[in-house]
Amino acid sequence: MKKTISIILVICLAAFMLAGCAAAGTDASASGSYSALSFLPILAVFVIMYVIMVIPENKRKKKAQQMRDSIEVGDKIVTIGGLVGKVVHVSSDKLTFETGEDRVRIEVTKWAVSSNEGKGANKETANSEETLN
Repeated sequence: MKKTISIILVICLAAFMLAGCAAAGTDASASGSYSALSFLPILAVFVIMYVIMVIPENKRKKKAQQMRDSIEVGDKIVTIGGLVGKVVHVSSDKLTFETGEDRVRIEVTKWAVSSNEGKGANKETANSEETLN
């Protein structure tokens, strides 16, 4: 990632230098050829913004959506509000999970899930609770 950013910055710097050289070498009569080069730095800034900001955000959104789509019954989840529980029912856009020993069931939409810790995460707590009782 750092290598890509450095390459883009070098290209942007070269574009700025090229536009500056073209501006210095032109006179009032040849300003038509200069106007095409004047948009090059602006275009380079937009390309850099797209690469640095938009592409990584799209990757994060896609990964989060795949995680939410892969939730199954028995998985231990954490919601964006900090609620932790075991999934007992999954539908297309909602899921129901149990919290704590009193087995309170809460229904939330899938977008409210911040992490899925999988099926094996709940076995450790269940075994430790059984040995205490």
